[in-house]
Amino acid sequence: MSDQRVVASHPGSAEALAVLVETTPKRAFASALDWPGWARSGRDEEAALAALAGYAARYGEVAAAAGYAPPGGGETPVLEVVERAAGNATTAFGAPDIRAALDARPLDAAGAARIVTLLAAAWTTLDRIAAGAPAELRKGPRGGGRDRDAVVGHVLSAESAYARTIGIRSPQPAVGDVAAISAQRDAIAALLAEPSDGTPLAGRKWPPRYAARRIAWHVLDHAWEIEDRSVR
Repeated sequence: MSDQRVVASHPGSAEALAVLVETTPKRAFASALDWPGWARSGRDEEAALAALAGYAARYGEVAAAAGYAPPGGGETPVLEVVERAAGNATTAFGAPDIRAALDARPLDAAGAARIVTLLAAAWTTLDRIAAGAPAELRKGPRGGGRDRDAVVGHVLSAESAYARTIGIRSPQPAVGDVAAISAQRDAIAALLAEPSDGTPLAGRKWPPRYAARRIAWHVLDHAWEIEDRSVR
Protein backbone atom coordinates (compact mmCIF):
# COMPACT_ATOMS: atom_id res chain seq x y z
CA MET A 1 0.00 0.00 0.00
CA SER A 2 1.26 3.42 -0.86
CA ASP A 3 2.07 5.80 1.99
CA GLN A 4 0.97 8.76 -0.14
CA ARG A 5 -2.35 9.24 1.56
CA VAL A 6 -4.45 11.86 3.28
CA VAL A 7 -6.78 10.78 6.08
CA ALA A 8 -9.53 12.99 7.48
CA SER A 9 -9.55 13.51 11.22
CA HIS A 10 -13.04 12.00 11.53
CA PRO A 11 -14.52 8.94 9.79
CA GLY A 12 -17.52 10.82 8.46
CA SER A 13 -20.49 12.50 10.08
CA ALA A 14 -23.77 10.76 10.85
CA GLU A 15 -25.25 12.18 7.64
CA ALA A 16 -22.26 11.80 5.32
CA LEU A 17 -20.99 8.53 3.91
CA ALA A 18 -17.29 7.86 4.45
CA VAL A 19 -15.44 7.36 1.16
CA LEU A 20 -11.92 6.31 0.20
CA VAL A 21 -10.59 7.67 -3.08
CA GLU A 22 -7.62 5.93 -4.69
CA THR A 23 -6.17 7.68 -7.70
CA THR A 24 -3.82 6.93 -10.58
CA PRO A 25 -3.07 9.05 -13.65
CA LYS A 26 -5.48 6.86 -15.66
CA ARG A 27 -8.27 6.02 -13.23
CA ALA A 28 -9.67 6.76 -9.78
CA PHE A 29 -11.91 4.65 -7.55
CA ALA A 30 -14.32 5.91 -4.90
CA SER A 31 -15.41 3.32 -2.34
CA ALA A 32 -18.04 3.71 0.39
CA LEU A 33 -16.12 2.24 3.31
CA ASP A 34 -19.13 1.12 5.36
CA TRP A 35 -21.16 -0.30 2.46
CA PRO A 36 -19.40 -3.33 0.95
CA GLY A 37 -19.74 -3.44 -2.81
CA TRP A 38 -20.56 0.22 -3.38
CA ALA A 39 -17.50 1.39 -5.33
CA ARG A 40 -17.26 3.01 -8.74
CA SER A 41 -14.50 4.38 -10.93
CA GLY A 42 -13.90 7.38 -13.15
CA ARG A 43 -11.09 9.11 -14.96
CA ASP A 44 -10.35 11.22 -11.84
CA GLU A 45 -11.62 11.81 -8.31
CA GLU A 46 -14.50 14.03 -9.38
CA ALA A 47 -15.72 11.52 -11.96
CA ALA A 48 -15.38 8.59 -9.55
CA LEU A 49 -17.39 10.38 -6.86
CA ALA A 50 -20.06 11.28 -9.41
CA ALA A 51 -20.24 7.66 -10.51
CA LEU A 52 -20.51 6.48 -6.90
CA ALA A 53 -23.36 8.90 -6.23
CA GLY A 54 -25.01 7.86 -9.48
CA TYR A 55 -25.21 4.26 -8.28
CA ALA A 56 -26.85 5.15 -4.95
CA ALA A 57 -30.31 3.94 -5.98
CA ARG A 58 -28.91 0.77 -7.52
CA TYR A 59 -26.89 -0.02 -4.42
CA GLY A 60 -29.90 0.91 -2.30
CA GLU A 61 -31.67 -2.14 -3.72
CA VAL A 62 -28.80 -4.31 -2.47
CA ALA A 63 -28.96 -2.68 0.97
CA ALA A 64 -32.72 -3.22 1.07
CA ALA A 65 -32.24 -6.89 0.19
CA ALA A 66 -29.94 -7.10 3.19
CA GLY A 67 -32.59 -5.49 5.40
CA TYR A 68 -31.02 -2.03 5.64
CA ALA A 69 -32.38 1.38 4.74
CA PRO A 70 -30.79 2.76 1.57
CA PRO A 71 -27.55 4.68 2.26
CA GLY A 72 -28.37 8.36 2.52
CA GLY A 73 -32.01 7.60 3.20
CA GLY A 74 -32.84 7.22 -0.47
CA GLU A 75 -31.86 10.81 -1.29
CA THR A 76 -28.81 12.02 -3.17
CA PRO A 77 -26.03 10.84 -0.85
CA VAL A 78 -23.65 13.19 0.90
CA LEU A 79 -20.20 11.76 0.30
CA GLU A 80 -17.31 12.65 2.57
CA VAL A 81 -13.84 11.74 1.35
CA VAL A 82 -12.22 10.66 4.59
CA GLU A 83 -9.13 9.21 2.96
CA ARG A 84 -7.19 9.74 -0.25
CA ALA A 85 -4.45 7.41 -1.40
CA ALA A 86 -2.27 6.81 -4.43
CA GLY A 87 -3.61 3.87 -6.39
CA ASN A 88 -1.54 1.16 -8.01
CA ALA A 89 -1.47 -0.88 -11.21
CA THR A 90 -4.58 -2.80 -10.14
CA THR A 91 -6.45 0.46 -9.57
CA ALA A 92 -5.45 1.64 -13.03
CA PHE A 93 -6.48 -1.70 -14.54
CA GLY A 94 -9.95 -1.45 -13.02
CA ALA A 95 -10.28 -2.78 -9.46
CA PRO A 96 -10.24 -1.02 -6.07
CA ASP A 97 -7.04 -2.33 -4.51
CA ILE A 98 -6.06 0.02 -1.68
CA ARG A 99 -6.73 -0.84 1.93
CA ALA A 100 -7.90 2.22 3.85
CA ALA A 101 -6.66 3.07 7.31
CA LEU A 102 -10.29 2.71 8.39
CA ASP A 103 -10.35 -0.85 7.08
CA ALA A 104 -8.21 -1.73 10.09
CA ARG A 105 -10.99 -0.83 12.55
CA PRO A 106 -12.02 -3.74 14.79
CA LEU A 107 -15.27 -5.55 14.07
CA ASP A 108 -17.50 -6.82 16.86
CA ALA A 109 -20.01 -9.61 16.24
CA ALA A 110 -22.73 -7.20 15.11
CA GLY A 111 -20.41 -5.35 12.73
CA ALA A 112 -19.13 -8.59 11.24
CA ALA A 113 -22.69 -9.85 10.76
CA ARG A 114 -23.56 -6.62 8.96
CA ILE A 115 -20.81 -6.86 6.35
CA VAL A 116 -21.60 -10.52 5.75
CA THR A 117 -25.29 -9.74 5.30
CA LEU A 118 -24.44 -7.09 2.71
CA LEU A 119 -22.06 -9.44 0.92
CA ALA A 120 -24.77 -12.11 0.87
CA ALA A 121 -27.16 -9.57 -0.65
CA ALA A 122 -24.60 -8.93 -3.39
CA TRP A 123 -24.48 -12.65 -4.15
CA THR A 124 -28.28 -12.79 -4.20
CA THR A 125 -28.33 -9.83 -6.59
CA LEU A 126 -25.95 -11.58 -8.99
CA ASP A 127 -27.97 -14.80 -8.89
CA ARG A 128 -31.23 -12.96 -9.53
CA ILE A 129 -29.88 -10.91 -12.42
CA ALA A 130 -28.10 -13.87 -14.04
CA ALA A 131 -31.22 -16.03 -13.78
CA GLY A 132 -33.24 -13.42 -15.66
CA ALA A 133 -30.62 -12.61 -18.29
CA PRO A 134 -30.33 -14.09 -21.77
CA ALA A 135 -27.43 -16.48 -22.37
CA GLU A 136 -26.09 -14.16 -25.07
CA LEU A 137 -25.48 -10.61 -23.91
CA ARG A 138 -25.40 -7.50 -26.03
CA LYS A 139 -21.93 -6.93 -27.46
CA GLY A 140 -19.88 -3.76 -27.27
CA PRO A 141 -19.44 -1.39 -30.21
CA ARG A 142 -16.55 -3.53 -31.49
CA GLY A 143 -18.33 -6.83 -30.91
CA GLY A 144 -16.54 -7.62 -27.65
CA GLY A 145 -17.79 -8.74 -24.27
CA ARG A 146 -18.38 -12.06 -22.53
CA ASP A 147 -21.75 -13.76 -22.50
CA ARG A 148 -23.70 -14.44 -19.32
CA ASP A 149 -22.18 -17.76 -18.26
CA ALA A 150 -18.67 -16.54 -19.04
CA VAL A 151 -19.22 -13.50 -16.81
CA VAL A 152 -20.56 -15.68 -13.99
CA GLY A 153 -17.65 -18.07 -14.44
CA HIS A 154 -15.21 -15.17 -14.20
CA VAL A 155 -16.81 -14.07 -10.91
CA LEU A 156 -16.55 -17.59 -9.51
CA SER A 157 -12.91 -17.88 -10.58
CA ALA A 158 -12.01 -14.54 -9.00
CA GLU A 159 -13.87 -15.48 -5.84
CA SER A 160 -11.80 -18.66 -5.50
CA ALA A 161 -8.67 -16.51 -5.74
CA TYR A 162 -10.10 -14.07 -3.20
CA ALA A 163 -10.86 -16.99 -0.88
CA ARG A 164 -7.23 -18.09 -1.03
CA THR A 165 -6.13 -14.55 -0.23
CA ILE A 166 -8.02 -14.73 3.08
CA GLY A 167 -6.82 -18.25 3.88
CA ILE A 168 -9.57 -20.43 2.40
CA ARG A 169 -8.67 -23.11 -0.12
CA SER A 170 -11.63 -23.48 -2.42
CA PRO A 171 -11.63 -25.07 -5.89
CA GLN A 172 -13.40 -22.97 -8.47
CA PRO A 173 -17.06 -24.02 -8.71
CA ALA A 174 -18.52 -24.63 -12.14
CA VAL A 175 -21.26 -22.37 -13.39
CA GLY A 176 -24.56 -23.93 -12.29
CA ASP A 177 -23.00 -26.12 -9.55
CA VAL A 178 -25.23 -24.75 -6.82
CA ALA A 179 -23.78 -26.94 -4.06
CA ALA A 180 -20.17 -25.98 -4.81
CA ILE A 181 -21.01 -22.29 -5.19
CA SER A 182 -22.89 -22.32 -1.89
CA ALA A 183 -20.01 -24.12 -0.15
CA GLN A 184 -17.50 -21.51 -1.33
CA ARG A 185 -19.75 -18.62 -0.31
CA ASP A 186 -20.53 -20.22 3.05
CA ALA A 187 -16.82 -20.62 3.82
CA ILE A 188 -16.14 -16.97 2.99
CA ALA A 189 -19.15 -15.79 4.98
CA ALA A 190 -18.26 -17.90 8.02
CA LEU A 191 -14.75 -16.45 8.13
CA LEU A 192 -15.90 -12.85 7.71
CA ALA A 193 -18.63 -13.33 10.35
CA GLU A 194 -16.00 -13.76 13.06
CA PRO A 195 -15.27 -10.71 15.24
CA SER A 196 -11.89 -9.22 14.35
CA ASP A 197 -9.34 -6.81 15.74
CA GLY A 198 -8.84 -5.53 12.19
CA THR A 199 -5.62 -7.34 11.35
CA PRO A 200 -5.29 -8.98 7.91
CA LEU A 201 -6.85 -12.41 7.59
CA ALA A 202 -4.58 -15.45 7.53
CA GLY A 203 -1.63 -13.15 8.21
CA ARG A 204 -1.76 -11.86 4.66
CA LYS A 205 -2.98 -8.48 3.39
CA TRP A 206 -6.78 -8.22 3.53
CA PRO A 207 -8.52 -7.23 6.78
CA PRO A 208 -12.16 -8.36 6.97
CA ARG A 209 -13.66 -4.98 6.10
CA TYR A 210 -11.60 -4.71 2.94
CA ALA A 211 -12.18 -8.36 2.00
CA ALA A 212 -15.95 -7.87 2.20
CA ARG A 213 -15.96 -4.71 0.12
CA ARG A 214 -13.57 -6.08 -2.53
CA ILE A 215 -15.49 -9.33 -2.96
CA ALA A 216 -18.88 -7.58 -2.95
CA TRP A 217 -17.64 -4.95 -5.42
CA HIS A 218 -16.58 -7.60 -7.92
CA VAL A 219 -19.88 -9.47 -7.58
CA LEU A 220 -21.98 -6.33 -8.07
CA ASP A 221 -19.82 -4.86 -10.81
CA HIS A 222 -20.46 -7.92 -12.95
CA ALA A 223 -24.08 -8.33 -11.86
CA TRP A 224 -24.77 -4.81 -13.07
CA GLU A 225 -22.76 -5.50 -16.24
CA ILE A 226 -25.02 -8.47 -17.01
CA GLU A 227 -28.09 -6.39 -16.27
CA ASP A 228 -26.97 -3.52 -18.50
CA ARG A 229 -25.94 -5.76 -21.35
CA SER A 230 -29.22 -7.70 -21.21
CA VAL A 231 -31.02 -4.62 -22.53
CA ARG A 232 -31.38 -4.68 -26.30
